[in-house]
Amino acid sequence: MAEFAYNNKAHTGTKVSPFEANSGQNPRMRFKLRKKGKFKGVEKFVKRMKEVQEEAKAALGKAHEDMRRYANRHRAEAVGYKVRDLVLLSTKDLKWQIVGQSPEKLVKQFVGPYKIKAIISSNVVEL
Repeated sequence: MAEFAYNNKAHTGTKVSPFEANSGQNPRMRFKLRKKGKFKGVEKFVKRMKEVQEEAKAALGKAHEDMRRYANRHRAEAVGYKVRDLVLLSTKDLKWQIVGQSPEKLVKQFVGPYKIKAIISSNVVEL
């Protein structure tokens, strides 16, 4: 019954039921679902499902914490620049810098020093 109900319900992603997606039509229902009454195993099943969900949440939380710790292991605090500090500029993305010079591996990795004129944001400074 549970499998039938699942396969007969339209899903949000496809907007059709799995049964309809598979066969092109919804099945005919020739019975009435019983809505009243208690089943002995239902409470036990619900309790077990809640336990499983709690265990899954705990496992996902631990995995999230492990990934966060692993990712932050090599991160350092950002350097705090001030106006009038002298800095070196990387030539890694400055292709105009190396036009006409060859080979690339002999070009300086950093140029400068340049004086900081203004701090625009935490990642952007004007040299």
